[in-house]
Amino acid sequence: MPRLTWQKSSYCPEGNSCIHVAATPHTIHLTESSDPTGAILTTTPATFGALLAALKKEPAPTTQTDNDDAPLRLRSADTVVTTTRHKWNAFVLGVQAGEFDHFATTY
Repeated sequence: MPRLTWQKSSYCPEGNSCIHVAATPHTIHLTESSDPTGAILTTTPATFGALLAALKKEPAPTTQTDNDDAPLRLRSADTVVTTTRHKWNAFVLGVQAGEFDHFATTY
């Protein structure tokens, strides 16, 4: 895989520990920077665009709960990326602000 340039949501809390997105000419990649396995989900721009569209229809995350640091797993057929609800919510807010739209439209 070529060297990737990762982008995180501007809503991400402190540091770089968040869900990151990167692209190659025909694929979109998602990872969690603090995932000790270094797992990377890979999808097509069209599928990533469908994810963005679905997340934009959801109500914006607004409150923190006691479960915000509980593990949340993003899965594909053979890959699991582990993050937290708090980091997922930051990603969703970035999606809803249009921060990742270019990944679904320029590749």
